Amino acid sequence: MPRLRIATVFSLAIVSMLAAGHVSFAQEAFETFKQLNSSTKMPKIKAFTAPDPAALAAMTQTRSVKLEAKLTDKAPPMNAGLSWRVFSPIPGSDGKLPLLASAEGGSADFQLAPGDYFVNVSFGRAGATKKLTVTVDKDVDTQVMVLNAGGLSLSATSGTDTQISDKQLTFDIYSSEVAENGERRLMLADIRPNTIVRLNAGTYHVVSEYGSINAVVRADIKVEAGELTEATIQHRASQVSFKLVSDEGGEAIADTAWSIVTSGGDIVAESVSAFPVMVLSEGQYTAIARNKDEIFQKDFEVVAGVNQDVELLLD
Repeated sequence: MPRLRIATVFSLAIVSMLAAGHVSFAQEAFETFKQLNSSTKMPKIKAFTAPDPAALAAMTQTRSVKLEAKLTDKAPPMNAGLSWRVFSPIPGSDGKLPLLASAEGGSADFQLAPGDYFVNVSFGRAGATKKLTVTVDKDVDTQVMVLNAGGLSLSATSGTDTQISDKQLTFDIYSSEVAENGERRLMLADIRPNTIVRLNAGTYHVVSEYGSINAVVRADIKVEAGELTEATIQHRASQVSFKLVSDEGGEAIADTAWSIVTSGGDIVAESVSAFPVMVLSEGQYTAIARNKDEIFQKDFEVVAGVNQDVELLLD
């Protein structure tokens, strides 16, 4: 309780007692007040100092920070396709660096208060990061960040020159380095043919899948900075259609179950359809058709780039 309040309460009490004629009781109350007053420690009031105007100005003053990005050292500044992010170097409660500002397009211009920052620029999957310090008494030079990046466009053929439908092709891009667990880091998945992918310069491991069974090709492809690398992957596979017929060239019989087996006896594909179409890697296979209680089979060979129909006759 503050001293003034204590004094007021006890003073009013003593005066009331004297007025009522309780002199002895008032004297005891007065002695108690003296003891309380001498033993009570009052809180100290902290001294107030007005903030230094120069320090306050430093906290509120901002500097213009202009940012540019290039594909290579000698390339001109890029004017589109960039994503800029400015982060605080101090992690937040979630352990991540707080995002302070962002911009899209070409060059960027941020107003930043004095302090340290991390600036990141990305161009597709290519990117660069640098630490930036903004001071009060000095203008910030235009920051030029070199991405050292290029582009990659992928396509594929069956055999030497048979063009593959885009709907049947997918590409996955992995890092070239292999981790301790023997796996590569996936960079991008399910890339469609002839799509330009922006990547930092370097070598990448590309996996191309034709169809969804066993036509898979792997290749290491190098991306050069400032260049578009166009790579065509050659699949050793072809498209095969199957049908069970009562007469050669006749209509496919419905409700037929199919199994496609390699020469080593491994089942690579199964289907329940009158006219299944599959993409198979080149090699020797056996087609097995089951209709009602009967089983029919036929050996056939897949040649890269040569699509074919395989017919099985009821007799």
